Amino acid sequence: MATTHINNTGARAGWKGFVGPVVGAVIGFAMMPGIAQAESFSKLEKQGYAVGKLTKGKAGGYGWVISNSNKRFFCRLNASLAYVNKKEMVSITSSGRLIKVDRATFETKIGGPDPSIPQWSNLQSGRVKPDDVGSCTPVR
Repeated sequence: MATTHINNTGARAGWKGFVGPVVGAVIGFAMMPGIAQAESFSKLEKQGYAVGKLTKGKAGGYGWVISNSNKRFFCRLNASLAYVNKKEMVSITSSGRLIKVDRATFETKIGGPDPSIPQWSNLQSGRVKPDDVGSCTPVR
């Protein structure tokens, strides 16, 4: 008489032991409150948020604090170049450094003025276009 022995240590049993914790972790992360969600500048602007002056964030990069009566977001600067005046431009690094650039030399290389490059004074005062603004995260 032969007896049949079922072995639960095979590959299939290992897979079943792995799925439960992974599913639990995914559900747990999905239900966690307070995780910062990035928002769209355009969406926040349509909701009546006011744009503040250009400032530096905690990491040193430039951006704007936009707010309404009860919420505030920090929106990162998305532009890497800006016109300062007729002779000068600035290159803006992600770490917040400003590097002066000769406007005439730059425009000679690209074939003339570029209307998509913002004015530095507009960026400083908060008069921005959605293209100049990156992601927005809640301010704590």
